[in-house]
Amino acid sequence: MKYLYEEVAYLKGLAEGLDISKESKEGKIIHKIVDVLENFADAIVDLEEEQADLVEYVESIDEDLSDVEDDLYEDEDVEDDDEDFSYVEMECPSCGDLVEIDEDLLYDDDVDIVCPNCQAIVLEADAENCDCCDCDCDEE
Repeated sequence: MKYLYEEVAYLKGLAEGLDISKESKEGKIIHKIVDVLENFADAIVDLEEEQADLVEYVESIDEDLSDVEDDLYEDEDVEDDDEDFSYVEMECPSCGDLVEIDEDLLYDDDVDIVCPNCQAIVLEADAENCDCCDCDCDEE
């Protein structure tokens, strides 16, 4: 912005060199215009400095956000690893599709495993000790 200051200084020197009186109507307006231009130059320089500071600050925030995103998505990738879960593949007796079943569900006697494709029961819940019919489940 050195250029603006040079231009304003040139106009100021030109007004003084032409011996334009600050007391005449024309002189008042010319000197006021030069003063306003000087104020504009100051304001533009200030804005330029503040804008440079903001760019630096936003870049810093962007880097920090990138680090946070890396940490967050890295944690999700670890959680999604199949190493934490063990699956058993079973063939659906109805449609023949392979169904992946969480191994923990295989040992849960209260859960029916249903094929996501045809909705047929792949593995039925254990029905022992029933008094309501000839089977041995707990229902009455």
